[in-house]
Amino acid sequence: MKHQEGFFTDARGGKIYWQTWLPTGEPRAVLVVVHGLAEHGGRYTNLVHHFVPRGVAVYAHDHPGHGRSDGPRVYIRRFADLLDVLEQHLGRIKEQHPNAPVFLIGHSFGALIAARYLLDRQDGFAGAVVSGSLVKVPDHVSSFTVACSRVLSTLIPKAGLVGLDATAISRDPAVVRAYLDDPLVYRGKTTARLGYEMLKCMQRVSAEAGRISLPMLILHGGEDRLVDLAAAHMLHERVGSADKTLIVYDGLHHEVYNEPEHPDVLADVEAWIDGRI
Repeated sequence: MKHQEGFFTDARGGKIYWQTWLPTGEPRAVLVVVHGLAEHGGRYTNLVHHFVPRGVAVYAHDHPGHGRSDGPRVYIRRFADLLDVLEQHLGRIKEQHPNAPVFLIGHSFGALIAARYLLDRQDGFAGAVVSGSLVKVPDHVSSFTVACSRVLSTLIPKAGLVGLDATAISRDPAVVRAYLDDPLVYRGKTTARLGYEMLKCMQRVSAEAGRISLPMLILHGGEDRLVDLAAAHMLHERVGSADKTLIVYDGLHHEVYNEPEHPDVLADVEAWIDGRI
């Protein structure tokens, strides 16, 4: 396994950290990880150690305001900035591997980014795998709350609003401890601007998911306390893909790749991807 890393410059002049794990020889497929909120692309080692020895390359970048990338922490001016960075990274990846099938791997907030990206730009992908998909406005969030979030995002865009319960990411105490001890994980609250941009994006994905037509695998932990299982069911119901699969893992928490049962989860992902290469 060969690890490479570096930075590229986004449209706003910020430095975006990227890394890749490459197999020996030409990869038979490429996985592009789109990581979750407040974390970074280096937290997907279980996925890396499963796929790279099987001849699959894994790429990841840290979103603006996350991990080693530039920008105020967990803040964006507009959601499109995240899509533009993903587009830029994908262009670099496809230059390196012009003949390899490419799969998007989006988790949680990363699943929202991936789904929004696919509404307009799904050509060139062999498929997408999303987990813990943060793609639905929670039922308890009213239209009044959305309106209030818009006001806050304008008046005090960098104000912290909502935090994340780290104990809900995995049933493995070692995973939780590593998360809490990781200096690249942001443990403050999500900013008002990002929260509002996410709500807008969720509304659009919910309304337009029928435009997504590529093969899609949707994974969700049955005991996910961070993202409601209803989001996975909604996405599975509304995407326009003829080839779509939903797997719910009974008892698993939010990060299905970091649960004690992750070898079984990754075997399911591997089998699904192998069927579409």
